[in-house]
Amino acid sequence: MAQPITAPTAPRGRSRGGGGGPGGRGGGERGGDRRRRSQPERKPPAEEWNPRTWLGRQVKEGKITSIDDIFSMSYRVKESQIVDILLPDMKEEVVEIKMVQKQTDAGQQSRFKATVLVGNQNGYVGLGEAKNKEIGPAIRKAIGLAKLHLIPVKRGCGSWECNCGGNHSVPYLVLGKVGSTQVEVIPAPKGVGLACADTIKLVLKLAGIKDVWTRTKGETRTTANLAKGVLQALREAYKVMSVSDWER
Repeated sequence: MAQPITAPTAPRGRSRGGGGGPGGRGGGERGGDRRRRSQPERKPPAEEWNPRTWLGRQVKEGKITSIDDIFSMSYRVKESQIVDILLPDMKEEVVEIKMVQKQTDAGQQSRFKATVLVGNQNGYVGLGEAKNKEIGPAIRKAIGLAKLHLIPVKRGCGSWECNCGGNHSVPYLVLGKVGSTQVEVIPAPKGVGLACADTIKLVLKLAGIKDVWTRTKGETRTTANLAKGVLQALREAYKVMSVSDWER
């Protein structure tokens, strides 16, 4: 009696994900491309800083070792790596992230605007703003701009209730105004702390000021202008020469 003829069956291991033909699901060129695409891309190693300005070359060669020398000679910092080398203990704080829109011929363009503060909590603070389609690149760009706009902070003890001669407060009352936002920074004795709004507290902490009173006027809900007003007030402190500055 003749036996029925059965069709040959393919091996089990090659039906899916194996080494099938070009049209197979797991093998061939398409399957191999899928496996290659799923692998994470390797990031190139960080390139060594190649300074483009005279000041950057002086810092990299070790001829300028203090950021105080840069401010005393009124040099302009154009590379953020200069601040990274001279002030390695910088800290960043994101003040505000909001979405802004611009009307163009093609329609509305939406981008993220980041406002970031940097400071070493010992007399130096800066603020930067940047826009980008994504939040991460906007924050990184704002950090770089904040380092380029770093300012020295004049600290002291201007309170008649304390008069200890330390650097825990400001030497005298200073006033800053940006837009309709007006900020007064008033010296306070030790132990008072930072009696101010949270945005102002961020700026003063990164500047290294521990005790202060503040008074604000205008549209203080504009977070960026409030932070800029405090920085403007700290910048105004250098326009007055006190008795302690006569020996310099």
